[in-house]
Amino acid sequence: MSYYFMVDTYISEEGFGEYNDYIARVRPIVEQYGGRYLVRTNTVVSLNDGRCPQRSIVIEFPDKTALERCFSSTEYKAIMMKRVNSVDSRAIIVPGIEEEIGQ
Repeated sequence: MSYYFMVDTYISEEGFGEYNDYIARVRPIVEQYGGRYLVRTNTVVSLNDGRCPQRSIVIEFPDKTALERCFSSTEYKAIMMKRVNSVDSRAIIVPGIEEEIGQ
């Protein structure tokens, strides 16, 4: 059952360099745990004045366990503060539609 990690980021000028370093280092970690980037873009068209992120990301994981292992891994924890200290991010985790329809 697929699970999706979705995040909007709001990047300050001061945090841009550190966030770019985080982005370069996080992808191999995500992929190591079976994550697959579906969306990773700065081309965001907002339909809501209160939600205007500079970047949006959607990552598909094969299951909830893989997602949880990724973001609780030693490798991820070693770089996590680069994200925390450089951007305002709003993340959610959702199950794939097959969970909703009982498959």
